[in-house]
Amino acid sequence: MAKHDELLEQGPREAPEPETADQRSKRVGLGGAAGGVVAGGAAAAKLGVLTKVFVWYFAWHGAVSAWRIGGWVGLALVIAAIVLFVVLRARSES
Repeated sequence: MAKHDELLEQGPREAPEPETADQRSKRVGLGGAAGGVVAGGAAAAKLGVLTKVFVWYFAWHGAVSAWRIGGWVGLALVIAAIVLFVVLRARSES
């Protein structure tokens, strides 16, 4: 009780002004934004949205890579067929 009595003897005090949102954002800075990004990423991962995005991203790029590799393989087969045709024709003429 002694502490309360001391406070009463000091008299009334003035409360500090509350912090505005602008002041808080300046004080917290990018830490608050990074926390929001982490929280959003955690929520998306928990909902499975992020997993689906990554699966589709890797599947799409895998399909595109396979298409490109298949194109090069096809081009190599066409060139090999032309070379084989030219070699066989040259042999048959001699």
